[in-house]
Amino acid sequence: MFSPRLALASLSGEADADWAEFGAEWAGAAFLGGICLDEPTREAARKMVADRDRTEFLPPDPNAFIDDQLSALADVALRPGVNVRSTATEPVRAAAAVAATHGAVLEINAHCRQEELCAAGCGETLLRNPGRLERQVAAASSSGPRVSVKVRTELTGVDLVSVANRIEAAGADAIHVDAMDSESVVADIADETGLFVIANNGVRDRETVREYLEYGADAVSVGRPSDDPEVLERVAAAVSEWVAEGDQAGVAEP
Repeated sequence: MFSPRLALASLSGEADADWAEFGAEWAGAAFLGGICLDEPTREAARKMVADRDRTEFLPPDPNAFIDDQLSALADVALRPGVNVRSTATEPVRAAAAVAATHGAVLEINAHCRQEELCAAGCGETLLRNPGRLERQVAAASSSGPRVSVKVRTELTGVDLVSVANRIEAAGADAIHVDAMDSESVVADIADETGLFVIANNGVRDRETVREYLEYGADAVSVGRPSDDPEVLERVAAAVSEWVAEGDQAGVAEP
């Protein structure tokens, strides 16, 4: 899906085209966003900005913003993606069509745990409502781009492997897993599905990179320190080392 197998994970209100271009020296992909697409998610984001001093992308036209941001990365040597939040299916389909025109990945956010977003019915609530998540995945896939789903582990009552199987059947190509101290879930998903698995959470150095790749992840991603050249250089070097070892052993690229 991308190479080198290091991605920059979306950071609300911060992960824009300039951020992605900065990290392109080390990363093979960058997920812009998250972008709130429909009015319930946009209202939730406005509340978070007003009440908790968070930063959020709240452009007047989300799809025009996505188009502008992806256009700015046309000559940058990485695979762009855009992480989106929505309570409804059709806004996801429309955003996916924009992503497809740029060869970008459309990433559905089933990850955010902020109270306002969950109350609206997006983010991690989609993991408890896999039918809704499946419909969003199918809608995005029908518009033509590669589709990723950002998820988190340690959500009580959620069988993440089952969710992974369902989104794969609906048309997803990748799953972006925030492991949250449950790293073995990465292995379970890698073993049970054909999804491209991106592992996230605490990726900072050679040790954490190798842990996730040994569990079967196809790639890793860096979140909060994605603007730190020292961290990115360490992680990129560890990913390159792992790939070189695989090449010597005759292991094919995913």
